Amino acid sequence: MTTALVRALGDLAHRAAHPSPGTACSCPPPAVLADRADGTVVRSGPVVAKAHAPGTDTAALTARLRLAAGPGLTGTLLAPLPLRPPPGHPADAAPAYLTELHGRPVTLWPHGEPVDPGDPDAAPWEEAAGLLARLHRTEIRGPGLPAMRGPAKAALAVARMRTARPGDPATAPVIAAWHGLPGWARGESPPPADRGTFLCHGDLHLGQLLRHRAPDGRWLLIDVDDAGHGDPAWDLARPAAWYAAGLLPPEVWLRFLDAYRAAGGPAVRAEGDPWPELDVPARALTVQTAALAWAKSAAEGRAPDEVERVVIDACARIASLAPELDVEQAS
Repeated sequence: MTTALVRALGDLAHRAAHPSPGTACSCPPPAVLADRADGTVVRSGPVVAKAHAPGTDTAALTARLRLAAGPGLTGTLLAPLPLRPPPGHPADAAPAYLTELHGRPVTLWPHGEPVDPGDPDAAPWEEAAGLLARLHRTEIRGPGLPAMRGPAKAALAVARMRTARPGDPATAPVIAAWHGLPGWARGESPPPADRGTFLCHGDLHLGQLLRHRAPDGRWLLIDVDDAGHGDPAWDLARPAAWYAAGLLPPEVWLRFLDAYRAAGGPAVRAEGDPWPELDVPARALTVQTAALAWAKSAAEGRAPDEVERVVIDACARIASLAPELDVEQAS
């Protein structure tokens, strides 16, 4: 993070919150909400400005922003805020949602209330499941929407681990579990046709939910950086992996799964065992989480904590299973 970028993001958000020059303002100073490798987020009053990761595919991001801004997903995805058009901009031109500051693509969003990490019992699992089912049932319209980035993000996590801990034998079970996955789950090939192609979020977790216009507003899915077409089971894979590793209580997992099925979600069969659809994505998300645990603990000069050890140990169990057979290899 640079001070200049944060200042520019705060100024942009403040101007968006007060489009009329000379408007009286009682906003507190801009506040940094997040500063990670995948984005820097700064709030000014009711508006949030996000600088996306360096090297972001702006054409793909533009397609994802148009998806979120479209009327078909109102009430499912948080819509980006349009940028103020420059002088002379045609009144009937399509709104722009992407600009650039300090070499980074930047977007604007409404501020809202996130899930409270200190109150896990109040986590909106049923609401998340319903939103996912609605997203997955939405028709993919028109060309240009890219594939969802779930498998690609898993591959980046493994690469990050290898860079952070080169040659470390402790990472061997994670690497073995990774190599036991089919190529499509590692981002090396498209999913087989029997996985289906649906509109997906690509990185679902509780941090991707926001209550707009709190406290009476509904929950919405946020962060479309990884959205696109693909296997909808990937969006259920993180809670499935947590459940399989013992990090998510069975009753919470079943609440989530039952709510998804009740809302007509297509990622798993309507009844019976969901694991034929979830097994590979859940393994992949376990590997991704373990790889990030190794990378983050190395960067912070510490051993993995208790929760991180759970997913790392789960990779050892995954590595002992028979490798999945790629469709390409079988044909």
